[in-house]
Amino acid sequence: MTTISDEQTAILRTERGLSIAGTRITIYDIMDYVTAQYPPKFIRGLFDLTEEQINAALAYIEANRADVEAEYQMVLKEAEELRLYYEEKNRDLIARIATQPPQPGQEAIRAKLEAAKAKFKSQP
Repeated sequence: MTTISDEQTAILRTERGLSIAGTRITIYDIMDYVTAQYPPKFIRGLFDLTEEQINAALAYIEANRADVEAEYQMVLKEAEELRLYYEEKNRDLIARIATQPPQPGQEAIRAKLEAAKAKFKSQP
C-alpha cells in the first residue's frame, strides 16, 4: 500500500486501486457519481464519508484528472469484460432458472417485477 496524497494520507493505492484511506471505497466508485454530475453532498451521504474524505477525493480527482480518468476507463472496461464473461458462463443456468414456475405465494411479486422490467425496457 502506497500513499498518494500527503494530506493526512487521504488517498492510498491498494490492491483495489486508488482508495479513500480508512474505507473500502475507491476513487472509481466516486468517479461514477462525479461523471454523472451528482453533488458532493449526495456522494458524501451515499458512501457515508466525512467532509474531509469527500473533499480529499474530489481534490485528488481534480488535481490528477487525466490519470484518474485513464484508470477509470480501464476499470470500466475490465468490469464490462467480467460481466460478459460471467453472463456467458452462466447463460444455461440463467435460462434454466427463468423457465421454472414461480414458487407458490410469489405470483404477485413476480408480476410486479415483470411490470417493472417492462417499464424499464420501454424507457429511452
